Amino acid sequence: MSKKTIIPIGPYHPLQEEPEFFKLHVDGETVVKVDIELGYNHRGVEKLAESKTFEQAVYFVERICGICSTSHPIACCQAIEDAGEVKVPERALYIRSIIGELERLHSHLLWLGLAGHFLGFNTVWMWVWRYREDVINCLEIITGNRNHYCMMKPGGVRRDIKGEDIPTILGVLNGLKKPLDLFYKTVNQDPVLQARTRNVGILTRQNIIDYCGVGPLARASGVAIDVRKDHPHAAYGMVDFKVITTTKGDVFDKVDVRILEMFESVSIIKQCLEALKKTPGPIDANPAVIKAGDGIGHYEAPRGEVIHYIRSDGSNRPARHKIRAPSYVNVATNRTAVVGQSIADATIILGAVDPCYCCTERMAAIRVDNGEKTLTADDLIKLSWDKTSRLRKELGAAGPVLPLD
Repeated sequence: MSKKTIIPIGPYHPLQEEPEFFKLHVDGETVVKVDIELGYNHRGVEKLAESKTFEQAVYFVERICGICSTSHPIACCQAIEDAGEVKVPERALYIRSIIGELERLHSHLLWLGLAGHFLGFNTVWMWVWRYREDVINCLEIITGNRNHYCMMKPGGVRRDIKGEDIPTILGVLNGLKKPLDLFYKTVNQDPVLQARTRNVGILTRQNIIDYCGVGPLARASGVAIDVRKDHPHAAYGMVDFKVITTTKGDVFDKVDVRILEMFESVSIIKQCLEALKKTPGPIDANPAVIKAGDGIGHYEAPRGEVIHYIRSDGSNRPARHKIRAPSYVNVATNRTAVVGQSIADATIILGAVDPCYCCTERMAAIRVDNGEKTLTADDLIKLSWDKTSRLRKELGAAGPVLPLD
């Protein structure tokens, strides 16, 4: 007779890049239930954004996530532009998509390399990161930075793409075809990868709909949602590309979708670079003010749809800034995907979401039930210290507790 027990993964674990806690309830070797606890990394992003100017807010949200460091700024800029009814020059739209797709390439390659590493296939990890370096070099040529590119601004972009740099970028893109073919064949032919990913962590189409899953996670289950097609923004309405979908919804399909999406990203970038030759116009609308109003910007980040809501009161800073990142909804799908799987496969399934927990972590003020008081940041910190003191006493832990100040 098997014995039920609990296996903790996190909040600090070698497989998880950021702090989060998954409590696996197991019966023998089989997971029967999953409890998910986030919230170890509060940074108060939305409240802090209200103290920034619109220009500063774009720089600020770029720091939400290192891998999606242009996805949040594009969505933020689009929300500001929507509120202020700002028309962005066409050349700037092409540049936004070029940087966005280069970021998608580097994000998918990073995830694929880590997937190989977690599966014990370190050769894939080293191959993939070798070619990811070429993509990052392209981003450095265009923006001056390997990460946090600081290119987006309300009304356009900060830097143009030089004509003399285009051949170099095209050379890198053309050079990616052979390794991408190699990665695709490796995943589809290697028996070890097949054994570790086929029929593992399946999410059905209905599961995705129930959890509101987005991005490659949803497309791997046959849900053809992609903001680039459904609500064209930047230059996506001016280029041709396919929305990649598969039907099985297992870890294998999640790998497959991301590799095939990289071929589409290469095609999109090439089309945008060609369009730049015929679009010599300005790269910035230079809006002087953002009038009062509400705006929504959304962008298809590498992990799925990211949404920014901005409310302007006519000043030079947002009166309200609300953000929803794709991991916020995708992580919850693990409550279904991991159940019924073995302990050995659980961590692979958790990683298949390509989660970014920092994207989901924000501080919110709490109003008590009687409505007489709104808790401030200091109040919340004090509550945290009080709870820590109480737990230390209950556990008999020695040592002083730090004061609030």
